[in-house]
Amino acid sequence: MNEVNNAYLLKELQEQFMDAIHSVEEPYGMLTIEIDRVQIVPLLNFLYQHPVIQMQFLTDLCGLHFPDNKGKELSVVYHLHSFTKNIRLRIKCYMPIEAPQINSITSVYEASNWQERETYDFFGIEFVGHPNLKRILNVDEMDYFPMRKEYPLEDQTRTDKDDKYFGR
Repeated sequence: MNEVNNAYLLKELQEQFMDAIHSVEEPYGMLTIEIDRVQIVPLLNFLYQHPVIQMQFLTDLCGLHFPDNKGKELSVVYHLHSFTKNIRLRIKCYMPIEAPQINSITSVYEASNWQERETYDFFGIEFVGHPNLKRILNVDEMDYFPMRKEYPLEDQTRTDKDDKYFGR
């Protein structure tokens, strides 16, 4: 049997999803792939059910906002772990801010339910097919998504501070 390492994992993924994989990196030894967002559920099903890889633990799912990255302003990042093979994988999916939708992965990882709701609540990313996609931490009346970088970090009208003390 093959040793399950990043090279083996990448080979298996490329055989099944070559057209969906946009980039591959290995920062700090962790295999990281960027894939087409429409392929997230099939790819995760493949990893979960693979007889050797057995990537059956979703460590984390989070949203990101890159306002200057035209056409890829929003992102969902998945961190997976195979306990039996002790290997990890990071998956990135990007989407335009005008169409912030990606398929829910609750059919593969039930634990993603809360994480998808939190990501929706803070970034406005809609998880299509989620069983109960509504705000989980913020009030329902909130009409914006607080983790998007759409507002200045500080009050630009303040005059009581000297910018030289803040590295500007």
